[in-house]
Amino acid sequence: MNKAKLSQDENLSFKVSHQLLPQDYQRIDLYFSLPVEMGINPSTLNEEEFFYSNIKNHSAYYADKLHLPLVRSRFISQNKGEQSDYRLNLNLYSYQVKKALDADIKQTLKLKTAEEFYPAAVELAEQTQSLTKKLRRYTPSDNKLISFFENADNYLSWHIEQSFLKLLTLGPKSSEFTPERELLLSLCKGENSYRVDNKYNSQVTLDDANRITNKMRLLQRLIEYGVVFKRQTRYLNLNLKRLVRGVVTAIIMAFVMVLVLNARSNFTEVTVALVAFLGLIYGLRETFKEDLTSLIWRKIQKGRPKWQNLFTHSVTKKRVLSQILWLEYISSKDLPKSVNALFQQRRQQNKQDAQLLHFRCDNKVMAKEFLPGYDEIQQQTFFNLTPFVRFLKKGAGRLYSLDGQKISSQGVERRYQINLILRHVYKGEESLQRFKITLNRSVIVNIEPIGQQQL
Repeated sequence: MNKAKLSQDENLSFKVSHQLLPQDYQRIDLYFSLPVEMGINPSTLNEEEFFYSNIKNHSAYYADKLHLPLVRSRFISQNKGEQSDYRLNLNLYSYQVKKALDADIKQTLKLKTAEEFYPAAVELAEQTQSLTKKLRRYTPSDNKLISFFENADNYLSWHIEQSFLKLLTLGPKSSEFTPERELLLSLCKGENSYRVDNKYNSQVTLDDANRITNKMRLLQRLIEYGVVFKRQTRYLNLNLKRLVRGVVTAIIMAFVMVLVLNARSNFTEVTVALVAFLGLIYGLRETFKEDLTSLIWRKIQKGRPKWQNLFTHSVTKKRVLSQILWLEYISSKDLPKSVNALFQQRRQQNKQDAQLLHFRCDNKVMAKEFLPGYDEIQQQTFFNLTPFVRFLKKGAGRLYSLDGQKISSQGVERRYQINLILRHVYKGEESLQRFKITLNRSVIVNIEPIGQQQL
Protein backbone atom coordinates (compact mmCIF):
# COMPACT_ATOMS: atom_id res chain seq x y z
CA MET A 1 0.00 0.00 0.00
CA ASN A 2 1.32 3.44 -0.98
CA LYS A 3 0.95 5.20 2.38
CA ALA A 4 0.40 8.90 2.87
CA LYS A 5 3.30 10.74 4.51
CA LEU A 6 3.16 13.64 6.94
CA SER A 7 6.16 15.94 7.32
CA GLN A 8 6.99 19.47 8.43
CA ASP A 9 6.95 22.13 5.75
CA GLU A 10 7.85 25.51 7.22
CA ASN A 11 7.92 27.06 10.69
CA LEU A 12 4.23 26.64 11.47
CA SER A 13 3.04 24.38 8.68
CA PHE A 14 3.15 20.72 7.70
CA LYS A 15 2.18 18.77 4.60
CA VAL A 16 0.55 15.45 3.78
CA SER A 17 1.81 13.81 0.59
CA HIS A 18 0.70 10.75 -1.35
CA GLN A 19 0.85 9.45 -4.91
CA LEU A 20 -2.05 8.64 -7.23
CA LEU A 21 -2.28 6.32 -10.24
CA PRO A 22 -4.50 6.79 -13.32
CA GLN A 23 -8.21 6.39 -12.45
CA ASP A 24 -7.22 5.95 -8.81
CA TYR A 25 -9.34 6.68 -5.72
CA GLN A 26 -7.96 7.42 -2.26
CA ARG A 27 -9.32 8.93 0.93
CA ILE A 28 -7.33 10.97 3.45
CA ASP A 29 -8.63 11.84 6.94
CA LEU A 30 -6.94 14.02 9.55
CA TYR A 31 -8.30 14.12 13.10
CA PHE A 32 -6.91 17.00 15.18
CA SER A 33 -7.18 16.76 18.96
CA LEU A 34 -6.72 20.36 20.10
CA PRO A 35 -6.29 20.97 23.85
CA VAL A 36 -9.03 23.19 25.25
CA GLU A 37 -6.40 25.52 26.73
CA MET A 38 -5.42 26.49 23.17
CA GLY A 39 -8.78 28.25 22.82
CA ILE A 40 -9.70 26.70 19.45
CA ASN A 41 -13.44 26.13 18.96
CA PRO A 42 -16.24 27.05 16.50
CA SER A 43 -16.61 30.46 18.14
CA THR A 44 -12.94 31.47 17.78
CA LEU A 45 -11.94 29.73 14.53
CA ASN A 46 -14.40 29.39 11.68
CA GLU A 47 -13.88 26.28 9.55
CA GLU A 48 -14.45 28.06 6.24
CA GLU A 49 -12.03 30.89 7.05
CA PHE A 50 -9.40 28.37 8.13
CA PHE A 51 -9.88 26.35 4.94
CA TYR A 52 -9.55 29.26 2.52
CA SER A 53 -6.63 30.91 4.31
CA ASN A 54 -4.57 28.04 5.69
CA ILE A 55 -5.19 24.83 3.71
CA LYS A 56 -3.62 24.62 0.27
CA ASN A 57 -3.59 21.75 -2.25
CA HIS A 58 -0.85 21.12 -4.79
CA SER A 59 -0.93 18.50 -7.51
CA ALA A 60 1.72 17.74 -10.15
CA TYR A 61 3.27 14.94 -12.18
CA TYR A 62 5.61 12.78 -10.14
CA ALA A 63 8.56 10.50 -10.95
CA ASP A 64 9.66 8.09 -8.23
CA LYS A 65 13.38 8.22 -9.03
CA LEU A 66 13.83 11.97 -8.80
CA HIS A 67 17.58 11.83 -9.38
CA LEU A 68 16.93 10.24 -12.80
CA PRO A 69 14.31 12.44 -14.46
CA LEU A 70 12.10 10.38 -16.75
CA VAL A 71 10.97 12.59 -19.61
CA ARG A 72 10.87 12.33 -23.37
CA SER A 73 14.24 12.87 -24.94
CA ARG A 74 12.67 14.85 -27.77
CA PHE A 75 12.24 17.90 -25.50
CA ILE A 76 15.72 18.93 -26.61
CA SER A 77 14.84 19.14 -30.28
CA GLN A 78 13.07 22.16 -31.73
CA ASN A 79 12.44 20.31 -35.00
CA LYS A 80 10.05 17.72 -33.55
CA GLY A 81 6.53 18.44 -32.38
CA GLU A 82 4.72 21.75 -31.97
CA GLN A 83 5.86 24.77 -30.01
CA SER A 84 3.62 23.75 -27.07
CA ASP A 85 5.22 20.27 -27.11
CA TYR A 86 8.70 21.74 -26.80
CA ARG A 87 7.71 24.00 -23.92
CA LEU A 88 5.87 21.21 -22.13
CA ASN A 89 8.73 18.73 -22.35
CA LEU A 90 11.29 21.39 -21.45
CA ASN A 91 9.24 22.25 -18.36
CA LEU A 92 8.88 18.58 -17.44
CA TYR A 93 12.64 18.15 -17.53
CA SER A 94 13.42 21.41 -15.71
CA TYR A 95 10.84 20.78 -13.01
CA GLN A 96 12.18 17.29 -12.36
CA VAL A 97 15.76 18.57 -12.18
CA LYS A 98 14.65 21.09 -9.55
CA LYS A 99 12.75 18.43 -7.58
CA ALA A 100 15.71 16.07 -7.84
CA LEU A 101 18.14 18.68 -6.59
CA ASP A 102 15.90 19.74 -3.69
CA ALA A 103 15.42 16.13 -2.58
CA ASP A 104 19.11 15.25 -2.82
CA ILE A 105 20.25 18.44 -1.07
CA LYS A 106 17.89 17.61 1.78
CA GLN A 107 19.26 14.07 2.02
CA THR A 108 22.88 15.25 1.88
CA LEU A 109 22.32 17.72 4.73
CA LYS A 110 21.31 14.80 6.94
CA LEU A 111 24.92 13.55 6.78
CA LYS A 112 26.49 15.05 9.89
CA THR A 113 30.10 13.89 9.47
CA ALA A 114 32.46 15.47 6.96
CA GLU A 115 33.65 12.01 5.84
CA GLU A 116 30.13 11.20 4.60
CA PHE A 117 29.02 14.69 3.63
CA TYR A 118 31.68 15.83 1.15
CA PRO A 119 31.87 12.70 -1.07
CA ALA A 120 28.06 12.74 -1.32
CA ALA A 121 28.08 16.48 -2.12
CA VAL A 122 30.72 16.03 -4.84
CA GLU A 123 28.75 13.18 -6.40
CA LEU A 124 25.63 15.34 -6.35
CA ALA A 125 27.52 18.17 -8.05
CA GLU A 126 28.68 15.82 -10.81
CA GLN A 127 25.14 14.55 -11.38
CA THR A 128 23.82 18.10 -11.50
CA GLN A 129 26.43 19.16 -14.05
CA SER A 130 25.53 16.16 -16.20
CA LEU A 131 21.85 17.14 -16.20
CA THR A 132 22.52 20.78 -17.06
CA LYS A 133 24.92 19.80 -19.88
CA LYS A 134 22.16 17.67 -21.39
CA LEU A 135 19.84 20.65 -21.30
CA ARG A 136 22.33 23.16 -22.74
CA ARG A 137 23.65 20.86 -25.43
CA TYR A 138 20.54 21.49 -27.51
CA THR A 139 19.90 25.22 -27.38
CA PRO A 140 17.09 25.96 -29.87
CA SER A 141 17.75 28.36 -32.75
CA ASP A 142 14.10 29.20 -33.32
CA ASN A 143 13.34 32.63 -31.87
CA LYS A 144 9.90 31.38 -30.82
CA LEU A 145 11.50 28.74 -28.60
CA ILE A 146 14.62 30.48 -27.35
CA SER A 147 12.72 32.49 -24.71
CA PHE A 148 11.34 29.27 -23.17
CA PHE A 149 14.84 27.82 -23.03
CA GLU A 150 16.42 30.94 -21.55
CA ASN A 151 13.80 31.20 -18.81
CA ALA A 152 14.28 27.57 -17.77
CA ASP A 153 18.08 27.72 -18.08
CA ASN A 154 18.27 30.99 -16.12
CA TYR A 155 16.18 29.64 -13.26
CA LEU A 156 17.95 26.27 -13.05
CA SER A 157 21.37 27.92 -13.05
CA TRP A 158 20.36 30.28 -10.23
CA HIS A 159 18.65 27.51 -8.25
CA ILE A 160 21.70 25.23 -8.56
CA GLU A 161 23.99 28.00 -7.28
CA GLN A 162 21.69 28.81 -4.36
CA SER A 163 21.25 25.13 -3.46
CA PHE A 164 24.97 24.39 -3.28
CA LEU A 165 25.74 27.60 -1.39
CA LYS A 166 23.10 26.54 1.12
CA LEU A 167 24.64 23.06 1.23
CA LEU A 168 28.09 24.47 2.02
CA THR A 169 26.71 26.89 4.60
CA LEU A 170 24.73 24.30 6.56
CA GLY A 171 27.03 21.31 6.06
CA PRO A 172 29.84 20.25 8.40
CA LYS A 173 33.14 22.12 8.21
CA SER A 174 36.49 20.34 7.91
CA SER A 175 39.94 21.47 6.73
CA GLU A 176 40.64 17.93 5.48
CA PHE A 177 38.17 18.36 2.64
CA THR A 178 39.34 21.69 1.25
CA PRO A 179 39.67 20.36 -2.36
CA GLU A 180 36.10 19.06 -2.27
CA ARG A 181 34.84 22.37 -0.89
CA GLU A 182 36.71 24.28 -3.59
CA LEU A 183 35.13 22.04 -6.25
CA LEU A 184 31.64 22.84 -4.97
CA LEU A 185 32.47 26.55 -4.81
CA SER A 186 33.77 26.45 -8.40
CA LEU A 187 30.42 24.99 -9.48
CA CYS A 188 28.63 27.94 -7.88
CA LYS A 189 31.04 30.45 -9.45
CA GLY A 190 30.69 28.75 -12.82
CA GLU A 191 26.90 28.98 -12.78
CA ASN A 192 27.09 32.64 -11.77
CA SER A 193 29.51 33.41 -14.60
CA TYR A 194 27.36 31.43 -17.04
CA ARG A 195 24.34 33.67 -16.35
CA VAL A 196 26.49 36.81 -16.65
CA ASP A 197 27.98 35.69 -19.97
CA ASN A 198 24.51 34.97 -21.37
CA LYS A 199 23.17 38.30 -20.04
CA TYR A 200 20.20 36.59 -18.44
CA ASN A 201 19.74 39.28 -15.78
CA SER A 202 20.33 43.02 -15.82
CA GLN A 203 22.80 44.58 -13.41
CA VAL A 204 19.98 46.54 -11.76
CA THR A 205 18.21 43.27 -10.97
CA LEU A 206 21.40 41.61 -9.73
CA ASP A 207 22.15 44.50 -7.37
CA ASP A 208 18.77 44.15 -5.62
CA ALA A 209 18.29 40.92 -3.65
CA ASN A 210 14.52 41.35 -3.62
CA ARG A 211 14.27 41.91 -7.38
CA ILE A 212 16.40 38.90 -8.33
CA THR A 213 14.55 36.66 -5.87
CA ASN A 214 11.14 37.76 -7.13
CA LYS A 215 12.23 37.31 -10.74
CA MET A 216 13.37 33.76 -10.05
CA ARG A 217 10.10 33.05 -8.28
CA LEU A 218 8.31 34.12 -11.46
CA LEU A 219 10.55 31.93 -13.62
CA GLN A 220 9.82 29.02 -11.29
CA ARG A 221 6.11 29.43 -11.92
CA LEU A 222 6.79 29.51 -15.67
CA ILE A 223 8.56 26.14 -15.65
CA GLU A 224 5.66 24.68 -13.68
CA TYR A 225 3.35 25.35 -16.64
CA GLY A 226 2.04 22.01 -17.87
CA VAL A 227 3.53 20.10 -14.93
CA VAL A 228 1.70 21.53 -11.93
CA PHE A 229 -2.04 21.31 -12.43
CA LYS A 230 -4.30 24.33 -12.32
CA ARG A 231 -6.70 24.26 -9.37
CA GLN A 232 -10.27 25.52 -9.25
CA THR A 233 -12.14 25.48 -5.92
CA ARG A 234 -15.92 25.32 -5.79
CA TYR A 235 -18.14 25.73 -2.75
CA LEU A 236 -20.62 22.87 -3.00
CA ASN A 237 -23.42 24.04 -0.72
CA LEU A 238 -23.98 27.57 -1.99
CA ASN A 239 -27.48 26.98 -3.37
CA LEU A 240 -28.48 24.87 -0.36
CA LYS A 241 -27.28 27.64 1.94
CA ARG A 242 -29.35 30.16 0.02
CA LEU A 243 -32.38 27.88 0.29
CA VAL A 244 -31.97 27.52 4.06
CA ARG A 245 -31.59 31.28 4.46
CA GLY A 246 -34.67 31.88 2.33
CA VAL A 247 -36.81 29.33 4.19
CA VAL A 248 -35.79 30.68 7.61
CA THR A 249 -36.47 34.24 6.47
CA ALA A 250 -39.90 33.23 5.10
CA ILE A 251 -40.87 31.48 8.35
CA ILE A 252 -39.77 34.41 10.50
CA MET A 253 -41.51 36.90 8.22
CA ALA A 254 -44.74 34.87 8.37
CA PHE A 255 -44.53 34.86 12.16
CA VAL A 256 -43.85 38.60 12.19
CA MET A 257 -46.77 39.31 9.86
CA VAL A 258 -49.12 37.38 12.14
CA LEU A 259 -47.97 39.52 15.08
CA VAL A 260 -48.31 42.69 13.04
CA LEU A 261 -51.85 41.85 11.92
CA ASN A 262 -52.85 41.02 15.47
CA ALA A 263 -51.38 44.29 16.65
CA ARG A 264 -53.32 46.26 14.05
CA SER A 265 -56.55 44.58 15.11
CA ASN A 266 -55.89 45.36 18.77
CA PHE A 267 -54.83 48.96 18.19
CA THR A 268 -57.49 51.02 16.39
CA GLU A 269 -55.21 54.02 16.09
CA VAL A 270 -51.55 54.62 15.53
CA THR A 271 -50.20 55.16 19.01
CA VAL A 272 -46.82 55.23 20.68
CA ALA A 273 -47.55 51.78 22.07
CA LEU A 274 -48.23 50.40 18.56
CA VAL A 275 -45.05 51.92 17.16
CA ALA A 276 -43.04 50.57 20.09
CA PHE A 277 -44.60 47.12 19.71
CA LEU A 278 -43.88 46.98 15.97
CA GLY A 279 -40.33 48.16 16.60
CA LEU A 280 -39.88 45.40 19.15
CA ILE A 281 -41.17 42.79 16.69
CA TYR A 282 -38.81 43.86 13.89
CA GLY A 283 -35.92 44.15 16.32
CA LEU A 284 -36.46 40.59 17.50
CA ARG A 285 -36.64 39.45 13.89
CA GLU A 286 -33.26 40.94 13.06
CA THR A 287 -31.77 39.65 16.31
CA PHE A 288 -32.76 36.04 15.93
CA LYS A 289 -32.79 35.61 12.15
CA GLU A 290 -29.01 35.24 11.75
CA ASP A 291 -28.61 33.11 14.89
CA LEU A 292 -31.45 30.80 13.86
CA THR A 293 -30.16 30.54 10.30
CA SER A 294 -26.64 29.73 11.55
CA LEU A 295 -27.95 27.08 13.97
CA ILE A 296 -30.11 25.34 11.35
CA TRP A 297 -27.38 25.56 8.71
CA ARG A 298 -24.80 23.98 11.03
CA LYS A 299 -27.17 21.07 11.71
CA ILE A 300 -27.96 20.56 8.02
CA GLN A 301 -24.37 20.72 6.73
CA LYS A 302 -22.94 18.43 9.41
CA GLY A 303 -21.24 15.52 7.65
CA ARG A 304 -21.80 17.00 4.19
CA PRO A 305 -18.87 17.80 1.85
CA LYS A 306 -18.19 21.50 1.57
CA TRP A 307 -15.76 22.05 -1.30
CA GLN A 308 -14.56 20.53 -4.54
CA ASN A 309 -11.13 21.05 -6.08
CA LEU A 310 -10.84 20.43 -9.81
CA PHE A 311 -7.30 20.09 -11.19
CA THR A 312 -6.85 20.62 -14.93
CA HIS A 313 -3.83 20.33 -17.20
CA SER A 314 -2.55 23.80 -18.13
CA VAL A 315 -1.96 22.87 -21.78
CA THR A 316 -4.67 20.41 -22.75
CA LYS A 317 -7.30 21.93 -20.38
CA LYS A 318 -8.43 18.39 -19.53
CA ARG A 319 -9.47 17.52 -15.99
CA VAL A 320 -6.94 15.29 -14.29
CA LEU A 321 -8.04 15.06 -10.65
CA SER A 322 -11.14 15.81 -8.60
CA GLN A 323 -11.18 16.30 -4.82
CA ILE A 324 -14.15 16.43 -2.46
CA LEU A 325 -13.30 18.07 0.88
CA TRP A 326 -14.77 18.24 4.38
CA LEU A 327 -13.71 20.33 7.37
CA GLU A 328 -15.77 20.46 10.57
CA TYR A 329 -15.68 20.29 14.33
CA ILE A 330 -16.87 16.94 15.65
CA SER A 331 -17.52 15.25 19.00
CA SER A 332 -15.82 12.12 20.28
CA LYS A 333 -18.87 10.00 19.38
CA ASP A 334 -18.32 10.90 15.71
CA LEU A 335 -14.87 9.29 15.68
CA PRO A 336 -14.52 5.96 13.83
CA LYS A 337 -13.86 3.08 16.23
CA SER A 338 -10.34 2.49 14.90
CA VAL A 339 -9.42 6.18 15.26
CA ASN A 340 -10.90 6.41 18.76
CA ALA A 341 -9.01 3.25 19.81
CA LEU A 342 -5.73 4.80 18.64
CA PHE A 343 -6.47 8.02 20.54
CA GLN A 344 -7.16 5.98 23.67
CA GLN A 345 -3.64 4.53 23.57
CA ARG A 346 -2.30 7.85 24.82
CA ARG A 347 -0.90 7.98 28.32
CA GLN A 348 -3.35 9.04 31.00
CA GLN A 349 -1.75 12.46 31.55
CA ASN A 350 -2.17 13.25 27.85
CA LYS A 351 -5.92 12.53 27.82
CA GLN A 352 -6.93 16.10 28.50
CA ASP A 353 -10.09 17.89 27.40
CA ALA A 354 -9.81 18.62 23.71
CA GLN A 355 -11.71 20.02 20.75
CA LEU A 356 -11.80 17.64 17.77
CA LEU A 357 -11.41 18.98 14.23
CA HIS A 358 -11.86 16.64 11.25
CA PHE A 359 -10.48 17.16 7.73
CA ARG A 360 -11.35 14.73 4.95
CA CYS A 361 -10.24 14.65 1.32
CA ASP A 362 -11.52 12.17 -1.29
CA ASN A 363 -9.22 12.03 -4.33
CA LYS A 364 -10.40 10.66 -7.66
CA VAL A 365 -8.11 10.63 -10.71
CA MET A 366 -10.11 11.21 -13.87
CA ALA A 367 -7.28 10.75 -16.38
CA LYS A 368 -6.83 7.29 -17.90
CA GLU A 369 -3.13 7.86 -18.55
CA PHE A 370 -0.43 10.42 -17.86
CA LEU A 371 2.30 11.96 -19.96
CA PRO A 372 5.04 9.53 -21.08
CA GLY A 373 7.61 8.98 -18.34
CA TYR A 374 5.13 9.63 -15.54
CA ASP A 375 3.13 6.84 -13.94
CA GLU A 376 1.89 8.84 -10.95
CA ILE A 377 0.86 12.27 -9.82
CA GLN A 378 1.75 13.63 -6.40
CA GLN A 379 -0.93 15.23 -4.26
CA GLN A 380 0.22 17.48 -1.41
CA THR A 381 -1.98 19.22 1.15
CA PHE A 382 -0.39 22.00 3.22
CA PHE A 383 -1.75 22.98 6.65
CA ASN A 384 -0.73 26.31 8.18
CA LEU A 385 -1.19 26.24 11.97
CA THR A 386 -0.74 29.99 12.50
CA PRO A 387 -4.41 30.44 13.58
CA PHE A 388 -3.87 27.72 16.20
CA VAL A 389 -1.24 29.77 18.04
CA ARG A 390 -3.23 33.01 18.03
CA PHE A 391 -4.57 32.43 21.53
CA LEU A 392 -1.51 30.82 23.05
CA LYS A 393 -0.06 32.53 26.09
CA LYS A 394 3.08 34.57 25.65
CA GLY A 395 6.15 34.51 27.79
CA ALA A 396 8.30 31.84 29.33
CA GLY A 397 8.93 30.60 32.84
CA ARG A 398 12.07 29.91 34.78
CA LEU A 399 13.38 26.53 35.87
CA TYR A 400 15.41 26.61 39.09
CA SER A 401 17.93 23.99 40.13
CA LEU A 402 20.27 23.50 43.08
CA ASP A 403 23.91 22.67 42.40
CA GLY A 404 25.59 22.24 45.77
CA GLN A 405 25.08 25.57 47.53
CA LYS A 406 24.44 27.45 44.31
CA ILE A 407 20.99 28.10 42.87
CA SER A 408 20.82 28.49 39.11
CA SER A 409 17.93 29.15 36.74
CA GLN A 410 17.30 28.92 33.04
CA GLY A 411 14.53 30.17 30.81
CA VAL A 412 11.95 27.70 29.49
CA GLU A 413 9.38 28.40 26.78
CA ARG A 414 5.72 27.53 26.91
CA ARG A 415 4.87 24.70 24.52
CA TYR A 416 1.63 23.04 23.47
CA GLN A 417 0.94 19.62 22.04
CA ILE A 418 -1.55 18.62 19.36
CA ASN A 419 -2.43 14.97 18.80
CA LEU A 420 -3.15 14.13 15.19
CA ILE A 421 -4.26 10.92 13.51
CA LEU A 422 -3.68 10.46 9.79
CA ARG A 423 -6.07 7.94 8.21
CA HIS A 424 -5.43 6.70 4.67
CA VAL A 425 -7.95 4.46 2.88
CA TYR A 426 -6.86 2.84 -0.39
CA LYS A 427 -8.34 -0.18 -2.16
CA GLY A 428 -10.20 -1.32 0.94
CA GLU A 429 -7.13 -1.08 3.18
CA GLU A 430 -7.03 1.37 6.08
CA SER A 431 -3.77 2.76 7.43
CA LEU A 432 -3.67 4.78 10.66
CA GLN A 433 -0.81 6.74 12.17
CA ARG A 434 -0.77 9.04 15.19
CA PHE A 435 1.51 12.07 15.50
CA LYS A 436 2.38 14.40 18.34
CA ILE A 437 2.88 17.95 17.09
CA THR A 438 4.73 20.12 19.60
CA LEU A 439 4.65 23.85 18.91
CA ASN A 440 5.14 27.24 20.48
CA ARG A 441 3.98 30.65 19.28
CA SER A 442 6.51 30.84 16.45
CA VAL A 443 7.40 27.35 15.22
CA ILE A 444 6.54 23.68 15.14
CA VAL A 445 9.20 22.33 17.48
CA ASN A 446 8.76 18.66 16.62
CA ILE A 447 6.49 16.24 14.78
CA GLU A 448 6.81 12.82 16.38
CA PRO A 449 5.15 9.70 14.91
CA ILE A 450 3.79 7.56 17.75
CA GLY A 451 1.63 4.66 16.68
CA GLN A 452 0.73 3.01 13.40
CA GLN A 453 -1.94 0.49 12.43
CA GLN A 454 -2.94 -1.15 9.18
CA LEU A 455 -6.36 -2.78 8.86
